[in-house]
Amino acid sequence: MDRYAKRMTWPFKLTEWPDTGAGKVADALNPSRTVLLDERGKAMTSEDFAHLLGRWRDEGVRETRFLLGAADGHSDAERASADLLLAFGPATWPHMLARAMLIEQLYRATTILAGHPYHRA
Repeated sequence: MDRYAKRMTWPFKLTEWPDTGAGKVADALNPSRTVLLDERGKAMTSEDFAHLLGRWRDEGVRETRFLLGAADGHSDAERASADLLLAFGPATWPHMLARAMLIEQLYRATTILAGHPYHRA
């Protein structure tokens, strides 16, 4: 996971929040998007994911928050307030594996948007 994080050109930070069911945080001065990783979410190709992140970037979104669910997943209110529900397939993944998959996809998205050959379509 650190291997991909070190390669990233976009600034980012992975933060683990306490298992309290924290909801969406709004800040008008720092436009953001909230993405919940959820098995009921949308499965996206790497290209579609990259283009979505690129569009948000171009629209002035300064931060995208990716939230993994607690042991019982996300609440209905959290799902309703999210900008995107994202799935890495229908299976439930351990947090450390889901984090590694997310960071690799973020790295892959940066390479797709930069036209780098890492992603061979």
